[in-house]
Amino acid sequence: MRFREDKLAMVSLVFLVLLIFTAIFAPLVVSLCGAPGPDATDTGALDTFGTPTGPSSVHWFGVDQLGRDVFSRTIYGARVSLIVAFASTFIATALGVVAGLLAGYFRGWTDTVISRSVDVLLAIPYLLLATGLAAACSFGDGCIGGLIKPGVPVVIAVISFTSWTYMARIIRGQTLSLREKEFVEASRSVGASDRRIVFREVLPNLVAPIIVYASVLLPQVILYESALSFLGVGVQPPTPSWGQMIADATANFVEEWWYMLFPGIALLLTVLAFNFVGDAMQDALNPRRQRS
Repeated sequence: MRFREDKLAMVSLVFLVLLIFTAIFAPLVVSLCGAPGPDATDTGALDTFGTPTGPSSVHWFGVDQLGRDVFSRTIYGARVSLIVAFASTFIATALGVVAGLLAGYFRGWTDTVISRSVDVLLAIPYLLLATGLAAACSFGDGCIGGLIKPGVPVVIAVISFTSWTYMARIIRGQTLSLREKEFVEASRSVGASDRRIVFREVLPNLVAPIIVYASVLLPQVILYESALSFLGVGVQPPTPSWGQMIADATANFVEEWWYMLFPGIALLLTVLAFNFVGDAMQDALNPRRQRS
C-alpha cells in the first residue's frame, strides 16, 4: 500500500515494464515501426558528403556515421543494458549475501578472510579495476580458459566481481545482529545445524534489505555498463549499447547531436525510473524511512 501511494514510483514502474517488454520484443517493435535492423546500413540516408542525417520520417532518430538507424539501435541497446543489469545484479547479490552470511555468522577467521578481501577490493577504484579486467578479457578467447567469452559475458562477470562487496558488508552487519537473537538461540538449543540456522532462520529475515539494496544496485549497474562501453572495454561492436553509441557521437556532437541525444535520454530515463522504484521500495519495506 505504501508503494502504491507513491505516484512517481508507480509511473516509473509502468515505464520499466514497458521498457522490459520493448527489449524482449525488440525485433517485433522495430519491424512494426518500419525501421531497419540495428546493423543494417543505409548509405542513401547519408548526405552527399557522406555525413549522417538527422531525424526524418524514415529514420525517426536519424542515422549514425555508417548509416545505421539510431532508433533501432537505441531499442536494441535497451536489451543489452537490461540483460547486463539483471544478470550482474543477481550474481553480485548472490555472492554478497553468501559472503555476508558466512562472515557474520561464523565470525573468527572466516570473517577476517572475507572482510579483508572486501577491504582490498574497496580500496581499488572500481572503475579502474573493471576497465583493466574488461580490457584483459575482451580479446582472444576471453578469460578462465575461454569460460568467459568477450562481449556481454565479460561485462557481466567484471561488474559482478566488483559489485558484491557492498552487499556483503550490509548482510554481514545484519547477520551479526541476528545471530544473537532469541530465535537463533532456540534453534541451537534443539540441535539445529549451522547450515540450517543460516539458510532457514537468518536468511529469511534478510529478504527486505536484500530486495532494497538489489533495487538500488540495478541503476548503478546500468551506468556501470554504459561507462565501460563508453571507454571501449564493454560491449563490443557491432552489438548496440547506449554507452558505446554516446562514445561514438562525442567527436561530432555539435553537428550530429541526435546520435548522442536519444540514447542519452533512454539511459537517463531508465536510471531515474529504477532509482524512483528503489527509493519507494525502501520506504515500503522500512516504515521508519517513510516520507512524512
